[in-house]
Amino acid sequence: MEERKIKIAIQKSGRLNEDSLKILKDCGISIDNGRDQLKALARNFPLEVLYLRNGDIPQYLRDGVVDLAIVGENLLFEKGSDLRVIEKLGFSKCKVSLAIPKGQTFNSIKDLEGKRIATSYPNTVKEFLQRENINAELHIINGSVEIAPNIGLADAIVDIVSSGSTLFKNNLKEVTTLMRSEAVLVSSPALPEEINTVVEKLRFRIQSVLNARESKYVLLNAPNDKIDDIIALLPGMRSPTVLPLAQEGWSSIHTVIHKDRFWEVIDELRAIGAEGILVSPIEKLVV
Repeated sequence: MEERKIKIAIQKSGRLNEDSLKILKDCGISIDNGRDQLKALARNFPLEVLYLRNGDIPQYLRDGVVDLAIVGENLLFEKGSDLRVIEKLGFSKCKVSLAIPKGQTFNSIKDLEGKRIATSYPNTVKEFLQRENINAELHIINGSVEIAPNIGLADAIVDIVSSGSTLFKNNLKEVTTLMRSEAVLVSSPALPEEINTVVEKLRFRIQSVLNARESKYVLLNAPNDKIDDIIALLPGMRSPTVLPLAQEGWSSIHTVIHKDRFWEVIDELRAIGAEGILVSPIEKLVV
């Protein structure tokens, strides 16, 4: 019996679209992706991709039109706080931040009292203002929010910030962060039970790719009398692999190091006698 295909929504265009397609590709899923298509089938996995407008995706999930979606946490906070995140994906990171004209001073959040704020994220801003007990006037804009202070429509804006270059070009400065966001895999509340197995297969592949992105494979040579000291330093998977070298009294040690501790661990290894350290990226890491 043929498995029922998962329908997964991703953003129609932009960086989140590209990063979403990349993680599916890294999961070994080949997608027949024609120009300007609104949906595409995977050739080697029971998956159908629907390319949708970002703001419409939460409602498609609620209605059961799609089973899964890759969206930013910022969108969920704004339009889909009732939807379930089943995996954080670690890419397309950004902030939802408050910015004001460069020439203005900003002492505290209380400076927003009575001010006009332009944003495409009204629910996020309302929640923030209520939490801070501030009264401000909201102007909801769909599009280029950054222009609002320059044309006298607002005193401040709240928008997505990645590199900050757009703010700089519009003579604005970031003064506080409302929330941090990254891409997440979200499921429909109407997820059919018969596709749970396929969803778990996809999730397993995604986790293997994410684990690999966060880790480095390390091979090194060490004198045998230093092996215990080196193993004590290594955070490996279960236990490092130790193999004898042709040169008597030396061994090769293989392990995996998380990228957050990578340079710290490498410095410590060198200090206690490790040599010939070879570092390789990991394509997949199945745990």
